[in-house]
This record gives sequence, structure tokens and C-alpha cells, in this order.
Amino acid sequence: MEVEDGAELCFPQLNTSCRKPIFTWSDVVLLHIVLSSVSVLTVALNLLIIISISHFRQLHTNTNTLLLSLAVSDFLVGLVLMPGEILRKTGCWFLGDLVCSLVKYVSAIITSTSVGNIVLISVDRYVAICDPLHYPTRVTERRVKFCVCLCWLISVFYNMLLLKDDLTEPGRYNSCYGQCVFVISYIAGIVDVVVTFIAPVTVIIVLYMRVFVVAVSQARAMRSHITAVTLQRSVTTTKSELKAARTLGVLVAMFLMCFCPFYCVTLAGDNLLNASAASYVIYLFDFNSCVNPLIYALFYPWFRKTVKLIVTIQILQPGSREANVL
Repeated sequence: MEVEDGAELCFPQLNTSCRKPIFTWSDVVLLHIVLSSVSVLTVALNLLIIISISHFRQLHTNTNTLLLSLAVSDFLVGLVLMPGEILRKTGCWFLGDLVCSLVKYVSAIITSTSVGNIVLISVDRYVAICDPLHYPTRVTERRVKFCVCLCWLISVFYNMLLLKDDLTEPGRYNSCYGQCVFVISYIAGIVDVVVTFIAPVTVIIVLYMRVFVVAVSQARAMRSHITAVTLQRSVTTTKSELKAARTLGVLVAMFLMCFCPFYCVTLAGDNLLNASAASYVIYLFDFNSCVNPLIYALFYPWFRKTVKLIVTIQILQPGSREANVL
């Protein structure tokens, strides 16, 4: 690769180096200030969720275990995906081919796990609303923790198979030194779209449509007072479950709004969208990890209470785990 102006190279001492891209002032501000701020905010907010659910005993519920797993994946989005995307989009990758491959591998794991967590949350709400009498026996603490661990393990091994060529030979798809590109084969791409997009989104939509139908019928029953007196306790439980389903429904809806454009761009290919538009879709997907804690803050009073206790360092006091935050 012959280049006349060495100053335009990422590594001027190498003839195989990539050229430095030319950015406008607005692009630099967007990448380095806005995205960096969102990354820091994502890490901080999700760290508050992780500490809250892990520390306070009242929050040790099956549904919150799923939210904890989602918060961990969102935390890693802010810690790994966003900084990696900022570095990759600046044009020159200075961290080497091995780190590039590892960042892509970790990013793929986080993305797959986030999808898996949303599916598990949808299943949890489906059982809680559509089969409330069997919920305590079907959705146990042990099963929920097993499913969460299985979700992470499957994501690790699935993406190891998907990216095995890149992991065994880092940088094999780079056209020049200083580049970090994400390339998989056509067949692997089709499999990935089905496994991490079409199948999970179909399951999520079908389950929540069923939840919506049952929730509406239960709400009508409660308003018309046709529920028997002997079932008053279950009605109270149903109200709380409906509220949880509504909150988590907002969470799932926001995820789909940010997630679907990401894979729609993948299906469309580079021929239909320019690189800038594709980048904004990726940023939208990453931004969802920052939105989730804000949804908790709006709909969950316990999150606002726990944040106050964490910020004021009251969680370091003896017996703070037993504090009443509900």
C-alpha cells in the first residue's frame, strides 16, 4: 500500500497502515463528548441498579434477579461496547488485532445476553399474569438463577462458534493495519439473524400479546366487581402483577424500538444505508442500556429510595440490608 503523505496514516512508519479519516468538528463532538457522557451515565446508572438489587434483601425476588442480569449486561454495554465503538469509529485502531477481536467477542456476548434477558423477562410476566396460581411453583428462585446462568453460558459458547475464525486469527479481515472491522460469513450471518433477532422477537411479541389480552380481561373483571369475595387476596396480587407487567412492558417496548433498527440495518446491508446512518443505529441500540435505569426510576419507587441510600452512603451502616425500601 503506497501512500504519498505519511502524515495521513494511522501508523506513519508502516506502508500497510490505514489512512486517518477526516472528521468535521460536529462529528468529533458527537463521538467524543456526547457518546462518552452517555457511556459514563450508562455505567453509573446500571451500577446503582446492580448495587440496589444485590444489597437490599427485600429486592431479592425472581423478577428482580432477571432485572439484575439485564443491568449487568447494560453495565457492560457502557463499559465495553460504547468505548469500543467510539475508538473504532474514530478511524484508527491503536490497540492491536487481539484486543479488537476480544472487544468484538465481548460485544457479541453482551448483545446476545441482553436479548436472552428480555426473553426471560417476557416469560416471567407471561406465567405471572396468565397462570398466577402456578407461578410460585413454576418460577422458583433456583430455576430463575439457573436460567440466567444458562443464558450467559449459551451466549458465550454461541458467539465463540460464530466468531471462531476471528478469534483464532485476529485481524484476518482487516484490509490495512490500524483497522477493526466486524465480519462474519453469509451463512453465519443468516443463523445469527434468526437466533438473536427473528426467533427472540417473535417469542417476545407473542408472549406480550397474550399478557396484554389476559391483563385487559382481568382489569375489566376487577372493575365490574364480578370477582368472588374469596378471591380478594388474589385480586390484590393481580393488581401488583399487572403493574409490574405494565412497567416491564415499557421496558420491553423500548428494547424492541432500539433493537429492531439495529438488525434491520444488518438485513439491509451496506448498499442501502451509508456508514453514518448505520453508526447512528448502533448508537441507538447502545443508548437503550442507558434508558433502562431511567425507566426503573420512573416506575419503581424502590429504585429512587435505594439510590438515595446508596448516594448518602447509608448502605454501609449495620443492618442496612434489611431496610424497608418497598
